[in-house]
Amino acid sequence: MTEVLQHIPEVFTAKDLVTDQEVRWCPGCGDYSILKQVQTVMPNLGYKKEEIVFVSGIGCSSRFPYYMDTFGMHSIHGRATAIATGLKTSRPELNVWIVTGDGDALSIGGNHFIHLLRRNLDVNLLLFNNQIYGLTKGQYSPTSVEGQVTKSTPFGSLDHPFNPLALAMGADASFVARSMDRDPKHLQQMIERTAKFKGTSLLEIYQNCNVFNDGAFFTYTDKETKAGEALFVENGKPLIYGEGNNKGIRLNNTTPEIVDLTTGEFSTTDLWVHDEKDYLKSTLLTRFFDSPDLENHFPRPFGVLYAKERPCYEDAVHAQIAYAKEGKEADLDSIIRGRQTWVVK
Repeated sequence: MTEVLQHIPEVFTAKDLVTDQEVRWCPGCGDYSILKQVQTVMPNLGYKKEEIVFVSGIGCSSRFPYYMDTFGMHSIHGRATAIATGLKTSRPELNVWIVTGDGDALSIGGNHFIHLLRRNLDVNLLLFNNQIYGLTKGQYSPTSVEGQVTKSTPFGSLDHPFNPLALAMGADASFVARSMDRDPKHLQQMIERTAKFKGTSLLEIYQNCNVFNDGAFFTYTDKETKAGEALFVENGKPLIYGEGNNKGIRLNNTTPEIVDLTTGEFSTTDLWVHDEKDYLKSTLLTRFFDSPDLENHFPRPFGVLYAKERPCYEDAVHAQIAYAKEGKEADLDSIIRGRQTWVVK
């Protein structure tokens, strides 16, 4: 293994990350764009190729490690987060990425997903959300909208869908962000922010499944609708969107309100200014989902919604190990016996 690693160049390009494997996604799948953006950004992050690891679960998204010429593991359904936890804890110097889908992460892997977030290892989690099970041919997933007709819900889904970023905030995630496959420039920026954050970084990526759920997110990318439906947040800047930035969002006490910036009644100084470290306001942003009240139809936020560093799990583990070893000689027998003994008569 050592001899092999010595031949890997420290400086590499996006082309050096392309493997000899045939990419087996459907033509037109949004996964192609995500792969391209990850390969574009990765050489600029300051890591050697042999320090980068991609761990995936099961699903269309989880083919990802085959197409990245780095170390990686195609693991088991829903458990990529658990495997990555063990890897990062034992090898904290590695740059660990988890690639998962809305089914893999939020259904069978939901338990592992929330515990990864609360533990806060320094790993990067890319959640491909296409609101459908693609690999198994079009069943509804934990993020499918209510009423969605799929092969497993022929009369429409009755389930209330998960809101992944709201779930993450509830699990005390330290970094949550959202982007989409059809906005390459923004996606590259978000991948870079995700990589540079110290802690568990969750990037939800809206990914089009053109076979089983085509167009699920086109309203946020099509020229005719994007301006009025997508809100791109930036730290320290007011929440403005719409054609010609004609709309804004202000806080009326704790209630978000959409205001018209063209009437003169409100200006940018009246608007909500995004603060990535404000947990309560960031939680409100994750709740900007479609409302049945057309007067309060909020745009969907994209960008870094929350980012606040806190101690990482693997650092605490190694500090505890060092403390336990400090000035002590291990005695296996005494450890097995424990501190409390008793006699059974």
